[in-house]
Amino acid sequence: MDIKINHDKEAQEFTVQLDDDQAELAYALPEEEVIDFQHTFVPEDYRNEGVANQLIEAGLNYAKEQKLKVIASCPAVSAYVRRHKEYQPLLKNFLP
Repeated sequence: MDIKINHDKEAQEFTVQLDDDQAELAYALPEEEVIDFQHTFVPEDYRNEGVANQLIEAGLNYAKEQKLKVIASCPAVSAYVRRHKEYQPLLKNFLP
């Protein structure tokens, strides 16, 4: 599924408009140079189509570009990072 991801820095979320619904990856900035991905939501009709993965990838790439350390409070983000080892060094508590 090809989607357009929007980043709203003020609302601290990455979003995708899906017809009348919206998917989101919400985050917080708990301390300087740290981003905490807290919540991922995809409407039921759009689950298992890769929307969450694309949101999470966009968030992690943003963290990488901004040189932010990542806290993966959201279970979906944590699982994604476990599956995609290239993002593990971004983790705040990463021990090689």
